[in-house]
Amino acid sequence: MGGPFSLILDGVFVMTGTSEAMIEAQGLTKTFGQRTAVDNVSFSVNKGEIMGFLGPNAAGKTTTMKMLTCYYPPNSGRAVVNGYDILEDSAGVRRSIGFMPENVPLYNEMTVREYLTFVVKAKGVPHEDRPKAIKKALDRCSLEVVADRLIGNISRGYRQRVGLAQAIVNDPPVLILDEPSVGLDPEQIKNFRDLILSFVGSSTVLLSTHILSEVSKTCQRVCIIDHGKILAVDTPDNLENRTRNGIRLRMQILAPRADEVFESLKSIKGFSGLRNTSFAKLEGSDWPLLTFEANVGFQDNLAARRDLCDMLAQKHWNLYGLADEHTSLEDAFITLVRDHEAELADEADASQEASAESRAVDEQTNKKTDADGDSSKGQIEQGNLTDPPVSDPQAATKSAGESQKGGAK
Repeated sequence: MGGPFSLILDGVFVMTGTSEAMIEAQGLTKTFGQRTAVDNVSFSVNKGEIMGFLGPNAAGKTTTMKMLTCYYPPNSGRAVVNGYDILEDSAGVRRSIGFMPENVPLYNEMTVREYLTFVVKAKGVPHEDRPKAIKKALDRCSLEVVADRLIGNISRGYRQRVGLAQAIVNDPPVLILDEPSVGLDPEQIKNFRDLILSFVGSSTVLLSTHILSEVSKTCQRVCIIDHGKILAVDTPDNLENRTRNGIRLRMQILAPRADEVFESLKSIKGFSGLRNTSFAKLEGSDWPLLTFEANVGFQDNLAARRDLCDMLAQKHWNLYGLADEHTSLEDAFITLVRDHEAELADEADASQEASAESRAVDEQTNKKTDADGDSSKGQIEQGNLTDPPVSDPQAATKSAGESQKGGAK
């Protein structure tokens, strides 16, 4: 097994883990008309690893997954899944994966058991192994209770579990799951998390989801994509630490008026993003318990805390609680995407400015050309230009000869 390694792609640090990759994408690009849905995407998922694939809506997650599962061919780039190239050996890729799309195509007129029987046949599971494979999928996805009911008559949560069951029924080495927890209730989400964790070390899993708390609990690494570009690939903990440029301070203060406390906190050097988050009555106190949160940079942390205590002492207000708020994966995700959106907006503004300057130069050039043309036309009309432009040299020579002949006479 190869050792850990990392690389830089378009200025983005990509931590790729070990060299034994079950999924490896290199420069994948997909366009639809003039729109680029996936732009030079590169990442890898190691054997037995669970990777979360995160991004806002229309970020390129589903398109990337459909390229990895041979549903879409890329415009450029390549990918290898379990050693099979998606362009050169798509059949090998399909045999190696269990794919759960965002909208699972199910046959409503079949029972759950009948549907899984159809799937194991389609996936080429040997006849003697089919009953065991179906029972295992039903048990792992908690579907025994609805196994003999029509799919069209079961709830959305159960339908999602049927979609997951069809992906795992043949025990594929690679699972690609697109929003698998949509429609699940909290208990089902917990069961789903336990199921995903059972794949660690045996199957490679790439899953997309919007439930970031589940990603922190189930995924060893996270890949964040926005506008078709990879923003980061790293562990959840490292992503949280990388996006922390300070501390989120939570303050609980006993004071008569929230607006007075807010104005006093605004004056503390180093505080930013100040907000009043709650107001509560505290038994035995004449003053309400006010909760505030503020960002403070690492370099200003100690001084800001000291100034806070001095201010409270001067105002004769009471500090009830003071704590650091932990940066979550959700905070890291929002920070990375927001910064990328700001970069794209700056690039768009710069492009518009350059286009406006180019148009202004063109307009000035056209005006000058028109003015020169008008000036030449006026001189011709006033007789200042005695000879018109010569387009035929032979005609000009003949005209000159006739002129000289006439002069000799």
